[in-house]
Order: sequence, then C-alpha cells, then structure tokens
Amino acid sequence: MTRTSSVRSDWLRVEPRVQLKRVSSYVASPTKRGFDFVLALLIVMILCPVMIVIAAVIKFTSPGPILFRQIRYGARQKAFPVYKFRSMECRSAHDPEVRQATPRDPRVTPFGRFLRRTSLDELPQLINVLRGEMSLIGPRPHAVAHDEFFMNRVPRYARRFSVRPGITGLAQVSGARGETRTDADMKRRVDLDIYYIENASILLDLKILVATAHEVLFSVDAY
Repeated sequence: MTRTSSVRSDWLRVEPRVQLKRVSSYVASPTKRGFDFVLALLIVMILCPVMIVIAAVIKFTSPGPILFRQIRYGARQKAFPVYKFRSMECRSAHDPEVRQATPRDPRVTPFGRFLRRTSLDELPQLINVLRGEMSLIGPRPHAVAHDEFFMNRVPRYARRFSVRPGITGLAQVSGARGETRTDADMKRRVDLDIYYIENASILLDLKILVATAHEVLFSVDAY
C-alpha cells in the first residue's frame, strides 16, 4: 500500500510517496561526491574567518572544548565521529547532548543559542564531508542512542543508513527539524528522508541548498 503525504515549504514543494523503490543512483555517484567535495571546500575557504571568530567566542565565553564530538552512524551503519561547535555547557563528564535539545534548554549557552538558531554550529561537519563520512545533503545523523531506540519503533528507519548522512536534508527544510517528541514526529522525518534517498538528484540537492540558506537567514524555529 502506498501512502502519500504532502510537504510544502516556501522554497521547496514535493509530494513524497512512501513506497518500495530503489535508492537513487545519484546518491552514490562520483557526481554527488564531487559536488560535495568542491562545494564543501569552497565554503570552508570562504567561511574560515567566521569559523575562527566562532571558535574564539566559544573559548572565551564558556569553559570547555571548542568542538563537540559524538559518534554517529553513517552509511551502512558505520560509526564515525561527527563534529559541531559546542553550544552547550560542560556540566559533568557525561555527554551533555545525548538528550535532544528543547526550547529554552538550560544546557544551551547564550552564544550557543545563536549558533543553533543560525545552524552555524554545524559548520565543522564540512570536515566530515571532505573526509567522505557525510554529504552536504542527506538524512541528518542522529545520536546512536536515538537510532537504536527508533529503529525498533519506526518502519523503514534503517533505510536511512543506505546513504551518507547530510549536514542538511529534505526533512530539515520541510519543517521536520528539531526535537522529535513522538514516534509520529520521527516517522514524518523518516518518510522525507526516504523520499530523498529514492528521488535524489543534483537539481533536488540545489533546491534543498537554496531552502537551507533561506532557513538559516530567516528561520527562528531552531533551538
């Protein structure tokens, strides 16, 4: 049985049809890898001064490391370290970001709130893209504990591991970002991820990049 759900944003409109289809040949193609590498390298070169400033502000406004490092699952469920600018306080030796961030989360630093709202905390993941562990566009990698939890509760969740995870994705520009409070929230995100996996193309990637830029500049929903 096929279930159709409409998803609309100001920049991108798709009609996901959740059904058994093959993974798009584009997602594992040299074209996508080349697109990722060249664009990620250009972004790093252009935004290097911004990243240095962000690192300095974190260093002087919050005790602890500049970067947050956490193991996530990538393609074929292979574990790899994902990097972000640290946006939360280091209050104990325990990982402070295993729990999902929530609105007005007390763990988030004042500068971290700005980083998360603008998605600038994700910039270090460009290194993951250059290393071939991530793509610019794809399903967002979740904490391993969340993967293990939802794999047993959300149908076809594991299909997300058939491609490299992304810094941004169709779900994120379609309103399915942030905290997933229920199985239904996660299912909607997974449906969008699977739609991307099965229908990916360079044109869709470009549309998602434009929509992401719009979200970064104008969205106030991130936390």
